[in-house]
Amino acid sequence: MRLIDAHCHFDFPDFDGRREAVLEEAHNSGLSGLIIPGVRRHDWGRVSRIAAEYEGLYYCLGIHPWYVGEHSDDDLSALRDALVRRPGQCVALGECGLDRLHGDLKGQYPWFEAQVDIATQTHFPLVVHSVKTHDEVHEVLRRKRFAGRVLVHGFSGSYQQASKLIDLGCFIGVGGVITHPRARKTRDTIARLPVDALVLETDAPDMSPEGVPAGRNSPVYLSMIFDALAELRGGGREDLAHTLLANVQRLYGWNESETSER
Repeated sequence: MRLIDAHCHFDFPDFDGRREAVLEEAHNSGLSGLIIPGVRRHDWGRVSRIAAEYEGLYYCLGIHPWYVGEHSDDDLSALRDALVRRPGQCVALGECGLDRLHGDLKGQYPWFEAQVDIATQTHFPLVVHSVKTHDEVHEVLRRKRFAGRVLVHGFSGSYQQASKLIDLGCFIGVGGVITHPRARKTRDTIARLPVDALVLETDAPDMSPEGVPAGRNSPVYLSMIFDALAELRGGGREDLAHTLLANVQRLYGWNESETSER
């Protein structure tokens, strides 16, 4: 069984001094790769450097809605220029998006829309942060007629919202939320969605699964999320793992041969 963590902040200082040990433990649980999202320009160099240090690690470049106030138009130009160069191991633009609970939502819109445009121009997939803004994210993607691949990561919304996003070609990120019995709405949604629209992620060190202390999440726990998803969905575990691997390959534009050895 090969699992890929589609969204993990493995560059964060929480993992300093223990990355190799974490990866070894995670590999023993079935992990074969992970993708590190970028959240602000200041961190892009660190993201790319850490991805280059370990086999099976990839990264994204983007400006997270929490940090738009730290950036200027020059940073959007730098993002476009960096993606035009198509740096090795960079697989998407992200994470970008909207967050109703953190910062000024109105002020986040221009940054999200600009990054959707850059993804269109550079032909990269999008990794989207959406907190209580699924309808707004849908509206922007629809209005922009974005035709690329999209991961709406850490999804926690309704079945209707997820279905509308999937209709636009989005993938839904399945994380630690589904391991919490009280997260009934999200668990019910994930259980009902088309399995070929789902990808696994930890969002580590955040979004901890049941029983893991807040801020102590890790790619080691991706297998726990997989187990919860298998229980919700029923059916064969090997078939589910194969489908999830195929989904993340489609999301990030990989083919089977590119990930067969990871």
